[in-house]
Amino acid sequence: MNGMTVILDARSLPPADRAEAVRETIANTIVRVEIDFPAAAGPAAAYGAISQLGQLTVCSVRSNAVAVERTPALARDELAPSIFLGLQLSGSSLVVQGSREAVLKPQELVIYDSTVPYTLADAEGIRQHFFRIPITALGLPHDTIRQLCGITLCPGHPIADLAGAYLHRLASRPDIYDHPDAGSVSHPSIELIRALLTTHLDATALGTEPLQATLQLRVLEYARARLGDPGLSAAQIAAEHHVSVRHLYNVLATGGISLGDWIRERRLEGCREDLASPGLRSLTIAAVARRWGFTDPSNFGRVFRTAYGLSPREWRSLAHQ
Repeated sequence: MNGMTVILDARSLPPADRAEAVRETIANTIVRVEIDFPAAAGPAAAYGAISQLGQLTVCSVRSNAVAVERTPALARDELAPSIFLGLQLSGSSLVVQGSREAVLKPQELVIYDSTVPYTLADAEGIRQHFFRIPITALGLPHDTIRQLCGITLCPGHPIADLAGAYLHRLASRPDIYDHPDAGSVSHPSIELIRALLTTHLDATALGTEPLQATLQLRVLEYARARLGDPGLSAAQIAAEHHVSVRHLYNVLATGGISLGDWIRERRLEGCREDLASPGLRSLTIAAVARRWGFTDPSNFGRVFRTAYGLSPREWRSLAHQ
């Protein structure tokens, strides 16, 4: 959905279908949550735009839903660990995560973590811009980010004011997402959000440390999340992280890592675990290999035997004895 926009407009649907349609649209484009539409408010109403800019997801929505909840079960889903940055448009709302509660007034910001249950409540209906960013794209430790979840981000702080004004304008202009260069907005937007977070942590080292210092971690997490993609390559990874292939190899070399070997070893580990899994016995060996990015069954068999001393079939038989 890079460079594309999904328009959410419940008015185009029969009233009885609107609530479920809104839930499914949000689940398929942003995050799976429970959404409470009060019966007293009449048919579910929601209007907004959801856009993808590189690793940044932008959602601007107004709805008569009074609560959005990411339950403990939903917080364990397969969504890549992410933060949500909420920008209140009008009125006031309440964001609860863990033991923290943040009351948001217009133009105020809050973040919350996709891996921990949260609730967003607004008796007058949800009126926010939302921005989703994978944790790995920020280049900050997850535990560090959690320190800021569920608190209002310093109203009046210069960085917060700058970020709020910029993000409000970004979310209010869905027409820019059709521009050929729209994807180039993702990186500086995430950098601004990173600056916002590090400023509020008062972490001078984190704020001034070049993003390159976390490049190795971010590269490996990016590759780990895409091991099933047979087209995963150094060129793709370098382009995603705005570095040259040569620089990518140099950064990994400082940690003694060969990218090709690292990817192959993790793929083989995934195949080995799947072949031993009772729940995946119905899958053919070739299907398991494809799940982890191996497209040539013969080559997969050779590298598996070299790594483990057994063929994939022998390993599966041994594991299920």
